[in-house]
Amino acid sequence: MDTFEAIAEPTRRAVLDLLLEKERSAGDLVAAFPRLTQPAVSRHLRVLREAGLVSVRAEAQQRIYALEPARLGIVYEWLNRYRAYWAAHLTNLEQHLDKRSARKRKQTG
Repeated sequence: MDTFEAIAEPTRRAVLDLLLEKERSAGDLVAAFPRLTQPAVSRHLRVLREAGLVSVRAEAQQRIYALEPARLGIVYEWLNRYRAYWAAHLTNLEQHLDKRSARKRKQTG
């Protein structure tokens, strides 16, 4: 599965957020989503694993999931192309607001 498809789903992004903090067992991840069934969480974990965003290892009777941040580099690179766009637009907005504030001060002062 494509990285962007995998992270498009909010529950999968929430799983990645949890794994950003620390590795977690499958049971811990299931418990973190009480509104989902165990099979539903397992399907999300499978999608993330197939996309290369998480890894899994066996530890005794548990499956431990960990974040694999290298694949997120694809997302970072894609977003990075838009940084200049947002920086320019935010600068323009800041300048507009500064001018507007200055006009209001002149009108009231």
